[in-house]
Amino acid sequence: MPGSGGPGEVGGVVAGPLRVGAARAAEDVCERAVGTAARGGCVEGLDVIRRMGLEAAARDVATREAGIRFVDDRNRTRAALPADAFGGRGPVAELEILRPLLSNLLYDHTRNDTEYLFGDEITSLKDEGPQVHATLKNAGERSFDYVIAADGIRSRTRDLVFTNTRIKGLGLRTAYFTIPHQPADGRWARWHNAPRHRSITLRPDNLGTTRAALSYLTPAQDDERLATTDQKQLLHRVFGGLAWEVPRILTEMDNASDFFFESVGQVHMPRWFMGRIAAVGDAAYCASPLSGMGTSLALTGAYILAGELAHRADHHAAFTAYESTLRPYTARAQKLPPGTPRAALPRTRAGIALLNTVLRTATTKPASTLLARFLVPPADTLTLPTYRS
Repeated sequence: MPGSGGPGEVGGVVAGPLRVGAARAAEDVCERAVGTAARGGCVEGLDVIRRMGLEAAARDVATREAGIRFVDDRNRTRAALPADAFGGRGPVAELEILRPLLSNLLYDHTRNDTEYLFGDEITSLKDEGPQVHATLKNAGERSFDYVIAADGIRSRTRDLVFTNTRIKGLGLRTAYFTIPHQPADGRWARWHNAPRHRSITLRPDNLGTTRAALSYLTPAQDDERLATTDQKQLLHRVFGGLAWEVPRILTEMDNASDFFFESVGQVHMPRWFMGRIAAVGDAAYCASPLSGMGTSLALTGAYILAGELAHRADHHAAFTAYESTLRPYTARAQKLPPGTPRAALPRTRAGIALLNTVLRTATTKPASTLLARFLVPPADTLTLPTYRS
């Protein structure tokens, strides 16, 4: 029986492929949150969802954004990229689902033969060869055939075992939260850049609300550790005084119950497994939201890991195949375009104007071929293995 420590979409996919063309296996998923409603935000990733037989259900709950508009402080569109730009693989992907809806979808798909332990976490791990003995904060001691750390960039489960993980900060802070929808939000995502490396985005969802994000560049090291109230005060100082929709966003932020603040970074591990314990998704190889590959990497990695475990008698061979198959793909995803993230958050108004000019040409030839390197994630550079029963 495998155990998984981590968020619903990764744990659910680790569970799912064990029964997609594979022998069924019992699994436990331990999640610190008290339910499947993970924090908001849009996620992408179609191939694995299709393999799990969930494409139709996923499309039913997709956000259906029309595209993204880059606007000035008077809400005038300076550049626009429709959802079908770059073959549906651009900044707004072909299929985007809110993270809570994806978690619910995968939970419903796997809950009949997976035990989910909500409101709990793994506090210690001891790999004793035949099994891994785990201590859970609430459920006590349990034993598993193997344990998968899948709890994000700051993975506590991973850090119980792996001591040589490097988190590479990118100097970018982003706060995410949900605000009430207004008619002006429409069906297009809107991105507004302000001088001094600041950006604000609004993305309409399919739940009658709007997803807001505030981003800025900073050399500071400790703002992620601040209390939530202090983080919100910091954002008022950083973004206060700006025009466009910023006053509305800051006001609604103060009451947002799903507020999440992060220091954007990447995870680099020399090895993704040790004995019967492995890491997957952001816990192992976070490429950052700037890559446009976060959920695709997590879904793909979970699918390959689960498939190898289900089809190989030896867990070491399974973990080795998982890493050797996936590592070149994650390396491509982590190789961000030159100048990222500073190029996307210019310092001056002249820099913002130049960026908008470049974006206006993004869908015209020959500029589209050149800019695809910057705007299209390398999601189609890996052919998924097929695991047969």
